[in-house]
Formats: sequence, C-alpha cells, structure tokens
Amino acid sequence: MINLIWRNKIGRATKFYRLDIVPGLFGDWSLVHEWGTIGEEALTRVDWFQTEAEAKDARFAVHMEKAMAGYE
Repeated sequence: MINLIWRNKIGRATKFYRLDIVPGLFGDWSLVHEWGTIGEEALTRVDWFQTEAEAKDARFAVHMEKAMAGYE
C-alpha cells in the first residue's frame, strides 16, 4: 500500500491519496485508488488488470504522477 499526503504552502489544506493492489477472485488484480481531504470521507476507484505486473506498473505510473503534483 502506498500512502501519499499533499499540504498547501500555509499548511491548512491536507489531502491524501492511497494506492493498494488487491487480488481478485478469478486470478485478476485490482488497483484501488482512495483519495480526499483528511478528516472527510474518501472517494474510491478500482481499476482491474489481468496480471499483478500490470497492476504494479499502473500503480507506479500513478505514484509518479502524484509525486510530480506535490504529494509526498
């Protein structure tokens, strides 16, 4: 699981983004995205992949995208 945090420059707004890879029931894999403002209910999206390697590649791509946007 990857947990990322974003803070604005004055430290008031704090957002999170969480990525987790989960095996499916039929040999497939999912990449679960959860995001939102800390202290509030999260939004969730699930992307499905045929292999764990594909899910890991997608997780890496999202992780790098969020890092470029200022998430730590």
